[in-house]
Amino acid sequence: MSVRKLKPITPGQRFRVVNGFDAITTDKPEKSLLAPKKRSGGRNSQGRMTMRYKGGGHKRRYRLIDFKRTKVGVPAEVASIQYDPNRTAFIALLNYQDGEKAYIIAQNGLQVGQTVVSGEGSSPEIGNAMPLANIPLGTIISCVELRPGQGAVMARSAGAFAQLMARDGKFATIKLPSGETRLILVTCMATIGAVSNSDHQLLVSGKAGRSRWLGRRPRTRPVVMNPVDHPMGGGEGKSSGGHPRSRNGIPAKGYRTRSKTKASNKYIVERRKK
Repeated sequence: MSVRKLKPITPGQRFRVVNGFDAITTDKPEKSLLAPKKRSGGRNSQGRMTMRYKGGGHKRRYRLIDFKRTKVGVPAEVASIQYDPNRTAFIALLNYQDGEKAYIIAQNGLQVGQTVVSGEGSSPEIGNAMPLANIPLGTIISCVELRPGQGAVMARSAGAFAQLMARDGKFATIKLPSGETRLILVTCMATIGAVSNSDHQLLVSGKAGRSRWLGRRPRTRPVVMNPVDHPMGGGEGKSSGGHPRSRNGIPAKGYRTRSKTKASNKYIVERRKK
């Protein structure tokens, strides 16, 4: 994977850094795995704006991703690595031996023609999915379930990975991308390897219009608002606006909002770093 820096032949391309898309093998998605994707533009059922700074953007079709990897023991060949407009990671099209097709999140190093399989008997190789009970300690994993059968919910974005640290009884200790160390049931599934497109963090959009293509409208800084609109608004000239906080008055930058009585607190071994 690589990135390309464009020549500054227009103002929008002067600082632009784009993805090289070396890993992508086709630009045509599998039609049977596409679904329509409606946009709300931040409006509710009455048509009133309830979420600001959303709207517009390029039309997308959703790719149906298999996060559960329930086809146990059925080998599948990686047919292609594709771009997905709905996520930062690349996706891989699998052709199962029984004729079924499915999309999965592509791992770093996953190659076309490679065979992947899921289930307890599979070997710990890149792209294979198996319960945490069968994965060797210290292995880099991604697409981790939080509850058995739920489907992958953690470490799914570009370049993300978790690490299996230990196992004790029915729980495994996982170090998550945020730095948090957490206990997860060993019956939960995870995929071997880090998520693809790790260079995503190096991209530079180059112009405001690219944010509009993604459906993001211009955001007004709280400091330039009036006191009636935001706690940080008001003041003469370029005054700082007081302590950083949200529109509802909740402090930003390190203020912890997690409930002290949350049921899952007992599973967190170490909180994420500030």
